[in-house]
Amino acid sequence: MNKYIASLFIGTSMIAGFTSCEDYLDREPEANLVAENYFTDGANLSAYVMRFYDGMLPSHSSNAYGMGTFANDNGTDNQVARSIPSRYANGQWLTSNDESNWSFGNIRSLNLFFEYVLPNIESGKLGLTDLVRQSIGEAYFFRAYQYYASYSTIGDYPIIDNVLPDDKELLLENSYRRPRNQVARHILEDLDNALAYLPESSDKGKQGVNRDCALLLRSRVALFEGTWLKYHKGTALVPGGPGWPGDASLLGSFDIDAEINYFLTEAMTSAKELGDKMMGQLAENTGVIDAFSPSLAPLNPYFCMFGQQDLDSYSEVLMYRAYQLTAPAVSTQIQHSFMTHGGGLGYTRGMIRSFVMANGLPIYAAGSGFDPDWESAGVTATLQDRDSRAQLFVRGDNCLTSYKNGEEASTYNMSWLLTESATQNPITGYANKKGCSFDYSMAEGNSRATTGSITFRGVEALLNYMEACVEKNGNVDQTADSYWKAIRTRAKVDPDYTKTIAATNMTIEGEGDWGAYSRGVLVNTLLYNVRRERRNELMAEGFRYNDLRRWCALDQLAANPVNLYGMKYWNTVYSDPQSDLALTTTDEDGNEVFLVARVNPDGDGNMSSQAEGDWIVLNRVTKNDNYVWNGLTWSRAQYLSPIGCDVFVTSSPDGDKAKSVVYQNPGWPTTGLQPCTKID
Repeated sequence: MNKYIASLFIGTSMIAGFTSCEDYLDREPEANLVAENYFTDGANLSAYVMRFYDGMLPSHSSNAYGMGTFANDNGTDNQVARSIPSRYANGQWLTSNDESNWSFGNIRSLNLFFEYVLPNIESGKLGLTDLVRQSIGEAYFFRAYQYYASYSTIGDYPIIDNVLPDDKELLLENSYRRPRNQVARHILEDLDNALAYLPESSDKGKQGVNRDCALLLRSRVALFEGTWLKYHKGTALVPGGPGWPGDASLLGSFDIDAEINYFLTEAMTSAKELGDKMMGQLAENTGVIDAFSPSLAPLNPYFCMFGQQDLDSYSEVLMYRAYQLTAPAVSTQIQHSFMTHGGGLGYTRGMIRSFVMANGLPIYAAGSGFDPDWESAGVTATLQDRDSRAQLFVRGDNCLTSYKNGEEASTYNMSWLLTESATQNPITGYANKKGCSFDYSMAEGNSRATTGSITFRGVEALLNYMEACVEKNGNVDQTADSYWKAIRTRAKVDPDYTKTIAATNMTIEGEGDWGAYSRGVLVNTLLYNVRRERRNELMAEGFRYNDLRRWCALDQLAANPVNLYGMKYWNTVYSDPQSDLALTTTDEDGNEVFLVARVNPDGDGNMSSQAEGDWIVLNRVTKNDNYVWNGLTWSRAQYLSPIGCDVFVTSSPDGDKAKSVVYQNPGWPTTGLQPCTKID
């Protein structure tokens, strides 16, 4: 049995890992153990599904440097690190020689669970207790989550929901990729099953999956597929489109417009059920920028929600990953990055400019009150009178970063922008503050941070409904209206979003917001402002790249490569040695000296040339290993990731790639280390 075939086959040996050493030796042979005993006990079922929490859901990396999940928007028009991904450079994203994007480990483990549990319930061997119901609901949820993670990356995907025997012909038959819409429908079915079993509150509290989590994921999946089909319609990236490599016989009576309508409707239904529940439950925004007191008491729940250890009291948080220093200790390094420097990443100028004024007007609109000279006066000045989310989650000049010993305040030093460490400096000047805790003890020593990692946040349901409603109906209904006003009210922005829509200039917005486009064309002002709201609310939470992909919002980069910008540096208070905000350092004699930016693209430069403009041009600081010096570009084939080329060998009856039952995604070759080709 070859490697690929083995990946679809389920044995029973992994079960031993879920039994205690002292009693396992006294049990009957493993095959009998699995069939007769293991899946007849609720505690065993609970233990079995527990492992999927750590291995599948996003969380801050344990014992690792960096910014945790707050770095997951890197490599987008929202946020960047020093190294901009090679996917934005022609010919640099290459196929792999392994089996990338083709793993069924979690799926087959969950299939094994259902293979035994459901018959055991039917036969009476297993009682349907609360614990058993919870475990079954979790298993359906995690299978849906894994299918979503895989299909959202590569599109068409096999649907394998049973334990397959060790029969090569049968295994190959089940390896055929199913049309993506069918996979999405299957995910929704799994989530429907999860909803039937999951309780309102998990036995694990907010560290466990509950019914609300399933509703939120269901709305996310349906919105993803509905918008993907809508914006990629007529291309090889949807079933039945020109050049689609799939099997037309699998399409049945496929009607893409009917499918779009179905998924958008389902997104609205699931999002509304949860969204209505979330109304009045969103974390309060008191407007306090320095959101913790010296004793670390929360002064602004909205800000503190992202940086505290214990998130149980936040109704908006549906589920989170907890960390602790006591045994069993699981902690991170993220607060060291938050409190001492910029973590090697920052928001783009486009991200910052998307935040409207508190009066609801875009910054360029007549009467907004925004003064362009503010950008020369520093970050704090730039953010004044704006949407409070910009003021809360972006570091201002000399802003508070931590309290030491319950009293001693530390402030942010913008001079990190010109430091030697490219992994630490706030590359754009707009440093992230979303997730900072202010508790200095979390940054003192290695692996001291215990900041909770939010897995699901209820406000997403409101955003999902708003977008699905506008995409489906072309207007804002009463529910979407109430949701939008609730989000803007919390952000301390005039809730009259129509004022923003009326003043929106799409040409200007398109200069710094890739989401202003779909298929290379600017979208209408209503839809854009729904996307803007999503961008601003979910900043630094890892949604942006998938949003851009499903909106087909990168085509314009192919026609006109773009630069990414940071804050204004030249001709500002930062570059003026006489300014109170001049960037300085301390020399070896303890004297404060002005930091002179190094413009040296062929060597060790840390700043783009003033000849490029007053704003930092993020992709034109240094040429060393920089594939995007001449701008970021894109190829339509890249909306789907390639399948690793070993898959085509191992999924062939005789090792001949040409006979593989698996097809590569459009534009990508089946030979390793090769770029994609252009597709229409």
